[in-house]
Amino acid sequence: MYQNNDDFEIYEDEAASFIKIKDKYRHGHHPKPTRKTSYESNEDVQRWLKEQASESSASREFHPTMLSSQRDGPWIHSSLSQFYEEDLISDVLYIAKSGKEASVFCCVAHPDTAYDVLAAKVYRPRMFRNLRNDAIYRQSRVVVDEHKKAMGNSRAKRVMSRKNAKSRALQVSSWIGFEYETQIQLYEAGVHVPKPLSHIGNAILMEYLGDREKQAPLLREVILEAEEARPLFEQILADIELMFAHNRVHGDLSEYNILYWEGAVMLIDFAQAVDPRHSPAVLQLLQRDIERVCQYFSAYGIEASAQEIAYDLWSRYMGPLPD
Repeated sequence: MYQNNDDFEIYEDEAASFIKIKDKYRHGHHPKPTRKTSYESNEDVQRWLKEQASESSASREFHPTMLSSQRDGPWIHSSLSQFYEEDLISDVLYIAKSGKEASVFCCVAHPDTAYDVLAAKVYRPRMFRNLRNDAIYRQSRVVVDEHKKAMGNSRAKRVMSRKNAKSRALQVSSWIGFEYETQIQLYEAGVHVPKPLSHIGNAILMEYLGDREKQAPLLREVILEAEEARPLFEQILADIELMFAHNRVHGDLSEYNILYWEGAVMLIDFAQAVDPRHSPAVLQLLQRDIERVCQYFSAYGIEASAQEIAYDLWSRYMGPLPD
């Protein structure tokens, strides 16, 4: 995980520093509180904003009123302006989901799209240092360069090991690009996922589940009718298998990233999706995804062995189980 050294005070001699602080208190001096640095003022973030602005030539006419009160309004505006330029959205209504790494906005769709509202997932500035860097995830996805060309493992490792602005930006763009391409691939395969429409910089535009007043609730937020639990459980398992058949494992699936709307469910958030062909360790992620789904539906009296399901999928599509 990349970290910005500006976020930390580094002392060469911790003991000496402690004595200095103690002396200040003894003489009635109190240390000034450390001012929290905003993500937007980070040097890498500012560079990213300038690059995105120069590439997108954002329109000055796009001024969603709901962004005026947002601390990172300029960042969000820069992220969404290109969708406005492409005649995909015309306004921003509300924040549908706010997370540490990304927020999802409900946007008014341009009439030409044939949609009423669309979802814009915007990665926040903290993505420059908080992207998941677990070994399984790093080994199980393709890294692309600035020209969208896949890099070999040795070259990718060499580039990513450089802790500079270019390598961080490349990591960000590659990670988000992989999520977008994964969603396209799964949607075209028939998996129940939002239809992706566009991707620019740190934002992905897609189909929205919900309406102008409210978003679709997460599966964890609803109480299912007894008769709909089994069909939905079987649909989610079918989606997991269809994903696996197309060389993808969600990697973080649970009732927290499955939406429910009018009797149907839809899988979301593919930031941590991986390709099982790159590492046998992905079997752990597959089994964990299935375990979480089984645990949720066990409350409705549905019994299933996550291990058996995962092992069966792996054996049928990948061959012998890894040691």
